[in-house]
Amino acid sequence: MYENLAAKYRPGNLDMVLGQAAIKTTLANSVKLGRVSPAYVFYGPRGTGKTSIARILAKTLNCRDAGNGNPCGKCSSCTEIAESRSMDVLEIDAASHTDVDNVRSVIIDNVGLAPSRDKYKIYILDEVHMLSKTSFNALLKTIEEPPPHVVFIMATTEAAKVPPTILSRSQCFRFRPIPEDLIIERLREVAASEKFKVSDEALAVIAGSAGGAMRDALTLLDRAVSFGKGAVDPEVLNELLGHAAPDLIKDVALALIGRDAAALYSGFEKISREGYDPVTILRDLRNTLSETFLHLQGF
Repeated sequence: MYENLAAKYRPGNLDMVLGQAAIKTTLANSVKLGRVSPAYVFYGPRGTGKTSIARILAKTLNCRDAGNGNPCGKCSSCTEIAESRSMDVLEIDAASHTDVDNVRSVIIDNVGLAPSRDKYKIYILDEVHMLSKTSFNALLKTIEEPPPHVVFIMATTEAAKVPPTILSRSQCFRFRPIPEDLIIERLREVAASEKFKVSDEALAVIAGSAGGAMRDALTLLDRAVSFGKGAVDPEVLNELLGHAAPDLIKDVALALIGRDAAALYSGFEKISREGYDPVTILRDLRNTLSETFLHLQGF
């Protein structure tokens, strides 16, 4: 069965994770020094490495031969966690376990039990902000006085929806969007490994459209390769992404700058008629206006 690129090239250790240098260093050092927190909250935009680092941390904590804050990737604990079949590392989608009964049955009622084999019993809660208020209250009691063998790793794209009582009892790490140059570099490596024909300009378009999310960039590369039958160029991407022609975006940008209502109306009429994606158009327009401003400023 075909394995998509985002899954195939998911980081297996901290060195493979793009960006997030401070987070990687802090977590690696905490493991080396034995300063493991009973609860972590990873928050930030999607596709920036939250769940990947949660899995890597889980593997490192239970690895038989972890070195330099990284898992070996070969022992039974590492392989089982990577394949989501470890009995001591439970990955829970909070969106499907929102009510308190689910939280009690899956977590609260079992948290006191010792790990079946490994050192820690680890709960990875993805999109934790989806839990109900009563679920958070039930979880809080466990986080306040956790058993010594339990670690919670909570990931969310909306930290503001996580109760302050949970945040204050956890080590919180903010994940930032991945810089485009790092995304381009990784995409180039993947394209070379997979023997895809992808131009540098196409890689730049993919990275710019990913919004700082490596997972989104790999997913887009996957789609583009299928659409382009193994070859990816800017024309293929523009068709796939719903990008308008550069000249059309430039005309709209100039109309905005010149306050030319008639030209602006004409430009948006063409955009509407062609059925381009509004979000993509706004992003292209923003980028064009930014480039124009920097040019006018002499940068």
